[in-house]
Amino acid sequence: MLKLKYIWNLPRSMKRLISLFIDSTFIIASYYAAHWARLGDLMWLPKYDNEQVLLGTLVITLFAFTKLGLYRAILRYLTFHALYVVSIGTIISAVSVGLLAYYLNSAVPRSVPIIYGAFLALSCGGIRLIARVLVSQSFSKGRKNVLIYGAGSAGRQLALALRSSETHKVIGFIDQDKTLENTVLMGLKVLKLEHAEKAIDRSNVEQILLAIPSASRSRRKEILDELVHLSAEVLTIPDMGDIVSGKAKIDELKDVAIEDLLGRDPVEPQQALMEANIKDKHVMVTGAGGSIGSELCRQIIKQNPKSLILFEQSEFALYQIDRELQTLVKNEELKTKVYPILGSVQKLERLANVMDTFGVNTVYHAAAYKHVPLVEYNMVEGVLNNVFGTYYTAQAAIVANVESFVLISTDKAVRPTNVMGTTKRVAELSLQALAQETNHSTRFCMVRFGNVLGSSGSVIPLFKKQISQGGPITVTHPDIIRYFMTIPEAAQLVIQAGAMGKGGDVFVLDMGEPVRIVDLAENLIHLSGLDIKNENNLLGDIEIKYSGLRPGEKLYEELLIGDNVQKTAHARIMTANEDRLSSTEFDALASKLKSACDNFEPELLRRILLSAPAQFTPTDGIEDLVWKQLTSDNNCDIHGKV
Repeated sequence: MLKLKYIWNLPRSMKRLISLFIDSTFIIASYYAAHWARLGDLMWLPKYDNEQVLLGTLVITLFAFTKLGLYRAILRYLTFHALYVVSIGTIISAVSVGLLAYYLNSAVPRSVPIIYGAFLALSCGGIRLIARVLVSQSFSKGRKNVLIYGAGSAGRQLALALRSSETHKVIGFIDQDKTLENTVLMGLKVLKLEHAEKAIDRSNVEQILLAIPSASRSRRKEILDELVHLSAEVLTIPDMGDIVSGKAKIDELKDVAIEDLLGRDPVEPQQALMEANIKDKHVMVTGAGGSIGSELCRQIIKQNPKSLILFEQSEFALYQIDRELQTLVKNEELKTKVYPILGSVQKLERLANVMDTFGVNTVYHAAAYKHVPLVEYNMVEGVLNNVFGTYYTAQAAIVANVESFVLISTDKAVRPTNVMGTTKRVAELSLQALAQETNHSTRFCMVRFGNVLGSSGSVIPLFKKQISQGGPITVTHPDIIRYFMTIPEAAQLVIQAGAMGKGGDVFVLDMGEPVRIVDLAENLIHLSGLDIKNENNLLGDIEIKYSGLRPGEKLYEELLIGDNVQKTAHARIMTANEDRLSSTEFDALASKLKSACDNFEPELLRRILLSAPAQFTPTDGIEDLVWKQLTSDNNCDIHGKV
């Protein structure tokens, strides 16, 4: 094998000389072999003056091969085009034998050119195929053996692309199409799923590549459920739309999208609802640099607003989303003006000034602290930002005569067990109170949904990072469940729900079926080609450890408080009628909350939140870190005095 690699690594000019020498040998050998096959021996061949015919044929054939580009072909990437070239060259060579024999009056039997052509085609073509196999084998060390799921056009394109790959070697296809059962495509066997496990063990297959870019998410989930028990890592090719548009190549392999594990097919957005509050309007998004806020901006700018105001407290987050949108505006030649504005939603004057200056028509309020444990540890800031940030933004909208105001709420606002959920429910109450007032024309509504995939704080990126580091994966509780939705779908549904708002509406998004977090972790481990390490499998790769519920965390989340739910014009958007406070009652509640925050009284703040109509039932004590440190220091002082 080392000698072969030495030959493969020779300079290109040397390889061409070797090819010329080998072809010359085959031309001469084929010429005499044809005569031997025709005449039975070569004893009387010299008297027919064959040397001149042979010499002329040799020169013409080598010249034809050269002109046809046979010696420019690289053996490692040899295709059937090279065999086509050999065939054309062979025909030219065989015709040359006949013509030269005729004009030189050489007694070459008439059948010799045909026999010679067959021998030459077999020898010149065969040696190149053998060399290609040897080259492939010598360079195959270290390549991963893979199976391709899907023997359709995408699967065949992928197999073709990977033929010249230095990292992957395709062993065969997996396909459930019965018409392809026990067939061979491109020299590769098409296996049924039942036979895939044996093939994986026999050929040491490391990866299964999903080549089904047009399949729906529900179909992908069915396939992943069938593959999850196999010992190979599962990867996928990009979406067909990205391949066709040139944004991605078919052999750009990537991890299985987590939305495929959920099997939830998105519903096509209703264009009329998408445009209603955006097209030719001035739109403002608070928290524009966050995971939800930034996706809202991406969806909004597609609907051609006159201007998009990005309101964000984080300078870096604002810089990132502004740069992305400005690039999009330039590349797509959009007319939308994008304005990056630094500011805090806790400053009423700043909010009102921005909305009034830019003539804002629609506000999407996504600015909030959403991480449950962090808000538990900083409860005063959580109340100030989530409750008063929403209240001030809504009041500024009224002052600036904003037409529509949409609050991004959460399922954690329903029967909350933590401060974050409670603050979001109180924020909802503030909008419902303002919606009842008749001295303004602003329409308020709120959209409530669960976890979104890939958002800041999402478990999915954390699990993938833990797997890449060799584990363990940390899950809070074996029975914990969550609803999940992709960020683009959530943003589209928020925009559509906002367009249906009449005043004080609480919209709830259909999140599909809840998912056990431990099931999600197990599937990610299996799809990475790894085994779960537990008491029954001590030699496994990744262990799942349970860390216990974090402060304020629920085992399961709800989306509705009551059962009074109504359908809307959209299949995945519902509306709920829930208890409200009058503006006078909310003002009284807000005054108490503000006083407790300003004086830093977490104990009083807890009592006020418990008395509010938010159904707050905390699972833990006060977890505010500053307050705990203060009370700890006070206890130490008292103990010291005693």
